[in-house]
Amino acid sequence: MPEVDVPGAASVSSPRDGRGRVILAGTPIGDRHDASDALRETLTSATIIAAEDTRRFHTLLLRLGIRTQAKVISYFEGNESSRTPELIALLQQGHDVVVVTDAGMPSVSDPGYRLVRAALDAGLSVTAVPGPSAVLTALALSGLPVDRFCFEGFLPRKSEARSRRLAELRTEPRTMVFFEAPHRLADFLDDAAAVLGVGRPAAVCRELTKTHEEVRRATLGDLADWSRDHARGEITVVVQGAEAIETSPADALDLVQARISSGEKLSAAVAEVAQLTGVNKKELYAAAVAAKTNQGSR
Repeated sequence: MPEVDVPGAASVSSPRDGRGRVILAGTPIGDRHDASDALRETLTSATIIAAEDTRRFHTLLLRLGIRTQAKVISYFEGNESSRTPELIALLQQGHDVVVVTDAGMPSVSDPGYRLVRAALDAGLSVTAVPGPSAVLTALALSGLPVDRFCFEGFLPRKSEARSRRLAELRTEPRTMVFFEAPHRLADFLDDAAAVLGVGRPAAVCRELTKTHEEVRRATLGDLADWSRDHARGEITVVVQGAEAIETSPADALDLVQARISSGEKLSAAVAEVAQLTGVNKKELYAAAVAAKTNQGSR
């Protein structure tokens, strides 16, 4: 690749070895006033910017009232694989590469991960300019437990595959966060209600930090009905984790044996029942093995 001559220097200085670094720059998820001074400085002084959507990026610059002399390169899901080697070459030439997506932090359900992984594999540095997060904002507003949570991003688009993934999460005790497109929200909530339970508490957060921000807190069943007429804008869904069922070790063992009888593998049955009931996994596994051995010796 030919040397690229670009003016200026990125606000986050490059390592002393003369090689550039990847700078993941978090952008506002809605309100332009959420843009930090660090983000403004980074975009203004950058030399190379890899943007998910170059048109939306230039609109962001207009909204922020700033300009950049950087070379802006398109970097989105469709060209990540082919463009990543080009960006690695620029980094090795000494250019910092600032990565921005349409909203939020790059690599979180957005382009960026491939470049981060490739840069680390090449011994290059990666840093970040932190910014707003739809995941954390929705969690904080949901009214659901936030001491432990997991991020699931976008589930499969087809109902059958989506339901299979939801089934795997049925006994997940942590609060779960999902992204969903507005035109699929009702289908997602229908499947979630069917698999996780119509009475499972949840929250649908739409247009976070924007003028028409709305957080709807209800059960999955009620939200599924509501969403048919209110699925608009950027959507984040927060679902409460499964509540542990107080079960005696003997009853837990019965649950394991019932699952095994229906064709489930011993280890998988023990893991799910232990998570669901709170019974010690090792003790439950030992009891299940002993019970199986006793049955076999009869």
